[in-house]
Amino acid sequence: MSDNDQGKPNPILNAVSNAVAAIRADDDQLALAKAHEALEPKAIEKLEVAEARRQPTVADAVNHLLREQGRPTDPTQLVPGVTTREIMVDGAAGSLPATAYIPEGGAVGPLPVVLYFHGGGWVIADRKVYDGGARGLAKEAHAIVVSVDYRQAPEHRFPAAWDDALAAYRWLTTHADTLGGDPNRLALAGESAGGNLAVATAVAARDAGLPAPRHVVSVYPVAQTSLNTESYLENAIAKPLNRAMVKWFVDHLVRSEDDLKDTRLCLIDANLKGLPPVTIINARIDPLRSDGAKLEDALQEAGVPVERRDYEGVAHEFFGAAAVLEKAREAQGWAGERLREALRV
Repeated sequence: MSDNDQGKPNPILNAVSNAVAAIRADDDQLALAKAHEALEPKAIEKLEVAEARRQPTVADAVNHLLREQGRPTDPTQLVPGVTTREIMVDGAAGSLPATAYIPEGGAVGPLPVVLYFHGGGWVIADRKVYDGGARGLAKEAHAIVVSVDYRQAPEHRFPAAWDDALAAYRWLTTHADTLGGDPNRLALAGESAGGNLAVATAVAARDAGLPAPRHVVSVYPVAQTSLNTESYLENAIAKPLNRAMVKWFVDHLVRSEDDLKDTRLCLIDANLKGLPPVTIINARIDPLRSDGAKLEDALQEAGVPVERRDYEGVAHEFFGAAAVLEKAREAQGWAGERLREALRV
């Protein structure tokens, strides 16, 4: 194999994956997948971490597609009426950079605040890559959204990200007012790895005796650690997330096999009693779909109010792509509605 071929997707698997997507995906999801492919991403699971972090993201693909469509890529034009402020929040081992998304107009008095955790398997990506989801939620929920960059593996292995997530929530309970927010109306949200952190932080806040969030929005969360669920097998070679990539993320994350049993990672085995209502959003073409279904079952068993929607024809990472995906607009609208109801005065 020449150096140039290293990290290239397997051509046969790639062709099969594309053929399956052509049957299962909505037209706009297919257009987004083609835009991503045009950026020639390498197979994350074949790369060293530094190179994996440089690969084109779905957010890059959204911008590529917008340019092809002759549309603006400036987020302030795509989601008007939301301003941003760069801030620092307290993590477990020092300050963490964060972006506060502040919706304009219409409110008298302080706004509710949603603490948001980005995806990327706890290893890659950052809050900027996940701007679309956080910005969309600020608009739809009419709430301040604080999107925080927690520490990542392998430099900071499990449970560093979870410790940071709880510390950031603790910070928010006493600093929401510095952003024009209401400390009595807090919620948690996140996508993928961040969808796990949102639920895990609600559990940790309960156990630490912190003021409870009013709601949790968990978008295609990691909720357990078996790679042999129905959706892992069905979507083993799906894009942009496949089974081998999840294994690569987890291998970089955990310190030992024992971590896989930890209930912060394996949420379905955690004590979930007494959590606030939870909204779960899943995509059909996603290895993590069954995680969402299992989490829904575990929450119901614990007596927690939960609603889950499974969006047909879209793939992992769809939620932040509302600029180009109809189902993403629907999902953001529903998440915003659920948050608005929960965060009313």
